[in-house]
Amino acid sequence: MQEVLKALGIKAINDGTSTGLQSSGEQSTQLLESYSPVDGKLIGKTTTTTKAEYEKVVTAAQAAYKTWKVMPAPQRGEIVRQYGEALRANKDNLGRLVSYEMGKSLQEGWGEVQEMIDICDFAVGLSRQLYGLTMHSERPNHRMYEQWHPMGIVGIISAFNFPVAVWSWNAMIAMVCGNVNIWKGSEKAPLCALACQNILHDVLRANNLPEGISCIVTGDYRVGEWMSADKRVPLVSATGSTRMGKIVAQQVASRLGRYLLELGGNNAIIITPSADLNITLVGAVFGAVGTCGQRCTSTRRLIIHESMYDKVKSKLIKAYKQLRVGDPLDQKNHVGPLIDKQSVQTYLESIQAAKEQGGNILVEGGVLEGNRYKSGCYVKPCVIEVKEQTAIVKHETFAPILYIMKYSTLEEAIEMQNDVPQGLSSAIMTTNMRESERFLSAAGSDCGIANVNIGTSGAEIGGAFGGEKETGGGRESGSDSWKAYMRRQTNTINYSTELPLAQGIKFDL
Repeated sequence: MQEVLKALGIKAINDGTSTGLQSSGEQSTQLLESYSPVDGKLIGKTTTTTKAEYEKVVTAAQAAYKTWKVMPAPQRGEIVRQYGEALRANKDNLGRLVSYEMGKSLQEGWGEVQEMIDICDFAVGLSRQLYGLTMHSERPNHRMYEQWHPMGIVGIISAFNFPVAVWSWNAMIAMVCGNVNIWKGSEKAPLCALACQNILHDVLRANNLPEGISCIVTGDYRVGEWMSADKRVPLVSATGSTRMGKIVAQQVASRLGRYLLELGGNNAIIITPSADLNITLVGAVFGAVGTCGQRCTSTRRLIIHESMYDKVKSKLIKAYKQLRVGDPLDQKNHVGPLIDKQSVQTYLESIQAAKEQGGNILVEGGVLEGNRYKSGCYVKPCVIEVKEQTAIVKHETFAPILYIMKYSTLEEAIEMQNDVPQGLSSAIMTTNMRESERFLSAAGSDCGIANVNIGTSGAEIGGAFGGEKETGGGRESGSDSWKAYMRRQTNTINYSTELPLAQGIKFDL
């Protein structure tokens, strides 16, 4: 791994601001240590950002914005294109770092970097498509139109489970829109953020552009609070828990700023009598155990028709017996570790709560022990049968715990699916067109993502990503999500020699 770190420009200890500027004034001596959940070893350290260093980062970003915002959007897109090419060259090393620092499988680590490359490609095309509208004026010899302008500094707070991709979803779109970024990466995966910044700064330097176009700050929740309370940051995009999102929303709203939230999920798959069980089992199992259940789109619940229940339950138990848990860099393994021991404790407490609330354990959970699992972060994927959605079922546990339950009618299944506080992703497995259309209708899923015959986990960058209710209501990545990173301006041009007023008002002098 030391060779990987060296290739990505990461030393043993890095400047926590990572703007490339020499820190001045107060400088942090507090170190943030990154331990791998794969083997428990210390990967590296970085200094945390002090308030003085944060001020320097904001000043650098403000100065860079003056240059960046007036560059034509296609030229900004060219810089993003070059970053995408640099990511292609570094895909193997960056994917390995993601896997080792976060604990997801190597295939998922590479896949996360591929998402970054894909969003760069999307953003390059978008840089020539930041369209406004034209409207007919009610006044003669007038023209009306609207256009979109950059906002300024975009603050990005990302979570450990996707330590690089989610930042890029925001940053690449924000950059082609003319904004500059300040990124607070997860304190549980700080080296991934440093690696991304090192690659991007090489691109900026090669083009003689100010490094303040993209900066990072490092530390715990207090650094995020500085950003959320800062009037110089007009938009804060935050990914994480619902609890964190509520705090960010309150802080940003109190200064009338804008926020974009991507928070928790409690995602269900409805399995109907006509479901193709071959694809159903693949979607359900990967959705439940991929990234060790630490995706906001992870499958938490299976809502199974009573006529299929015993058959699906039997196949599910058989499938779980085939899962291999171990080192995620070994591609023979299906499931890696949880991020840390605190997550392990939460996992164990959730299983105990499910038992106390009447759950029947179908596939036993527990912590794996032995030399292969010496980090203490490896757990068994668990399946729990429930008769009703109790408090723990409605709570999002970021771990490989899957709840299964019966339903009789499709209306009942949809009501069960929607009867949780979160509203991110959902799916139905059916070959019945009426059932699929009912699920996708206004009377169906209340989630931001609703799929037919694919699982809940993951999403393509071309579509807007996000959810409703306690998921926060934000949208990022594809479609017209770019509008969240810009301010709208309506323009009226009078090319006559008179000044007629709207609605026929007369005002003669």
